[in-house]
Amino acid sequence: MPISDTPFPATSDLTIGFAHHAYQLKERFDGRGTGVGHFQVYNPDQLNQRIADMDVLVVSGLWNDALLDNAPKLRWIQSVGTGFDQFPLDQLKERGIHLSRAFGVMREAVAEQALACMLSLARHMHYLRDYQRQNDWRAYISDISNREDELAGKTVGIVGLGLIGSRVAELSKAFNMRVIATKRDPSTYDGPADQVTGADGLDDLLRESDYVVLTCPLNDETAGLINKRTLGLMKRSAFLVNVARGGCVVDEDLLPALRSCEIAGAALDHFHEEPLGAQSPYWELDNVIVTPHNASETRMYEENLMDILIENMGRLTRGETELLHQVV
Repeated sequence: MPISDTPFPATSDLTIGFAHHAYQLKERFDGRGTGVGHFQVYNPDQLNQRIADMDVLVVSGLWNDALLDNAPKLRWIQSVGTGFDQFPLDQLKERGIHLSRAFGVMREAVAEQALACMLSLARHMHYLRDYQRQNDWRAYISDISNREDELAGKTVGIVGLGLIGSRVAELSKAFNMRVIATKRDPSTYDGPADQVTGADGLDDLLRESDYVVLTCPLNDETAGLINKRTLGLMKRSAFLVNVARGGCVVDEDLLPALRSCEIAGAALDHFHEEPLGAQSPYWELDNVIVTPHNASETRMYEENLMDILIENMGRLTRGETELLHQVV
């Protein structure tokens, strides 16, 4: 009998396995007092050894498809992140294994990171930190074009006006910025952005923006979105902020654009390969702020994830089939 044809285990019979190398998932779940059996593993070897014990797996970066071959009890995967491209959706469907994602848990965190990046680029915080490390009290600057700037009055172009992008729009308006954005279906947007278009408005957004903020998912339409052609549309004074995915950017095109100041600079939180290699040219570029894929990481992350996990656990134990933020 396929596992999907059997009832989901009662709460008293469930075993949840948390798999993350750093996040304190078990401890946060302990605090919810559910009485559900659970444990945490911290590396791939531990996950491989314990996957057979799990009815529910909470995981993201430690996932590998081979785990399915040793997971006879597995009924539901709760992704720790919002992305799900690492999971074999067809295989999960065939086996009757639910997959849900942590949609919304990082809305405030990533939006605030995007604003922090824009402020840092505008106020030259990355340069000033370098001066600090050299014990150098930087003199006032006569050349106006080389001075720090203000966000007020500038145009921010947000590529992907979903949950995070919409929050970036709200925060940007609080800084008196003009907000333009692209959204797959502009008719579904109800917020403070000044102008929202479909993907066909991207070129105009790039031409007009002082800050281009990527908050889009990585898919066939957005892969390599920032490339030689699109970079050529941006102002030389414009900045790129990527809190989306590294795959949205063609590194071979962005790097020379940054070196030659074809654009003014960038703040990048995601890369094609992570951790970013020690030999990556991005480390050495003065006009780049590199952050270690930490935009979503705050003290509230685990608690926000537990809200989704417990809601979905309740649905499944009640015999419901539709999950919050369900993928499969």
